[in-house]
Amino acid sequence: MKMLLVALLLISTTQTHAEDSALQAVLSQKGLQTVTHWLTDWLQNELGNITLPAVEGRVFIIFGSVEYVLYNMSIQRCDLPEPSVAFSEGTGMSLQVSGLSIAITGLWNTRYGVIKDGGWFELVMFTVSLNTVLQFGREDGRLSISTTVCSADVESVQMNFHGGGSPIFQPFLKFFHKHITSEIRAKICQTFVKEIEALESHLAAMSVALKVDSYVYMNISLTDSPLVKDSGLGLNVKGEFYSNNFPSEPPFSSNHFELSWREDYMVSLGASEFFVNSAAYAYQRAGALKIRITDDMIPKASPFHLNTSQFGQLIPQLPKKYPGLPMQLLLYASDAPLFSFNKTVINVNVSASVKAYAMKTNSVAIPLFRLDVESSFSGKAYIDKYLLKGVLQMKNLTVTLGATEIGCFPVGPIEQALKLIMSSFVLPKLNAQLKDGLPLPRVKGFGLRNSVMTIENGFLALATDLSAPYDSWQ
Repeated sequence: MKMLLVALLLISTTQTHAEDSALQAVLSQKGLQTVTHWLTDWLQNELGNITLPAVEGRVFIIFGSVEYVLYNMSIQRCDLPEPSVAFSEGTGMSLQVSGLSIAITGLWNTRYGVIKDGGWFELVMFTVSLNTVLQFGREDGRLSISTTVCSADVESVQMNFHGGGSPIFQPFLKFFHKHITSEIRAKICQTFVKEIEALESHLAAMSVALKVDSYVYMNISLTDSPLVKDSGLGLNVKGEFYSNNFPSEPPFSSNHFELSWREDYMVSLGASEFFVNSAAYAYQRAGALKIRITDDMIPKASPFHLNTSQFGQLIPQLPKKYPGLPMQLLLYASDAPLFSFNKTVINVNVSASVKAYAMKTNSVAIPLFRLDVESSFSGKAYIDKYLLKGVLQMKNLTVTLGATEIGCFPVGPIEQALKLIMSSFVLPKLNAQLKDGLPLPRVKGFGLRNSVMTIENGFLALATDLSAPYDSWQ
C-alpha cells in the first residue's frame, strides 16, 4: 500500500495549471489499477522478507491476568487478493481489500504471577478485510495525504501454542483467542493510519526545489489542489527552471493550456512552451550553453581546420597579421533559445555568438573577432513504437560582425560556408538519426509503450501506457 502511494506521488512531479503551470499529468483509473496489480505481485513476492513487529499485552482470565508477548514472527503463507482501488471524485482514492488470509509462525512468552512459560505458535487469520479512503490535498505547495475513513475486520483467527508448559494455558485459550482477534482487528487500521502519517511527514519535509544537475533546479510545487475525478487524478506543478547560481525569472510569462484526459491510457502528460523555454533560459543563465572548439575536435580527414592559414580563405588579412597559428572558437548562446509549438510543428530561434582566438605557443589566446549568428529551425516529432522520430530543417541563418581586433571584413562568405555546413553535413546526419529513431527514456526501470505524442498550440501532449521494470510484473 505504501508503494502505491509513492507511485502516486511520483506523478505529482509531472503536472501543472493556472499559476500557470508548465507541466500537467493525469493518472487514469486504468493506470491506477495497473500499478495496483504490479504492486500486489511485488508484495506477494516480498512477504517472506517482511519482519513483523512484536505484539504484547495482557489478557484477563478468571484468576487474574496473563502477560504475553508474541515475537520473531514471520509470514509462512499469504493469499493476497488484488485490492479494489478507485478514485473518489472530489476526495482522493478508495481502497478495499477483502478475502485476505495469512499464516504466521513465531515465538511466545507468558507470565502469570511467578509462572513463566514460552514456546512457539501458529496463527492463521481468515478473510481479513480493509476499507479505507485517502484524501489528496495541497499544503505549502506540495501534495498532502490523509486518511478519512478506515475500517477493518477479521472473520476468524486460529491459534495453536506449542512447547513449554503451554498445556497449562490451553483451558484459557478462548480468552487469548478473543483478545488477539480484537487486537488484530484494531491494529490493522492503526497501522495503516500510522503509515499514512509517516508518509505525510516525509512529504512535508520534501523540498519543492528539485535539483536537476549542477547547473539548474526545477520548482516542482503544486500550483493548485489535485483534481480528482472518478476517471483519474490530475496534478499541476509549476515546472519552472532556475539557475543554481544565478536564479531569476525569465523575461517571458507562462502560458495556460488544458491537457485532455485520455482514459484509454495509463498516463497523460503535458509540457508547455514555458517549461522548455524556462529550462533553456536557466541553462543559458548558468553558462551551460557554450563550448570551446579546438582543432583536435575536427576529424583529420576534414578539408578545413582551425588555423589562421585556412581562415585566410575567408578573412584575407588574418594570416598576414598572425601567420601559421592554430585557432580556437568559443561558441555560446548569446540569448536563451526560444521554442514555440504550433499545431504539429516545433519552432526554435537560436541566438549565438562565436569568438575566435589565435593561439600562441605559450597558450596565450589572442582575441580576433566575434561573429553573431541568428538562426531559426522548424521540426516535427512523433513516436513510433518505442522510438522518438522526426525531422528538422533550417529556416534561416544570418551572420553579422559583432566585434573585431583585425579590422572589418565581409561576413557573406562565412555565412554561406555555415549554411553549407548545416545543410550538407549537420542536418543530414541529425535527420538520419531522427529517421532511425531515438529510444524512449526509462525512469527507474519503467518504460513507455503504446505512446502517442502530439504537438498542440502552445504545448506538447503525451498519452502513454507504462511497462514495468521487471518481467515478473508484466
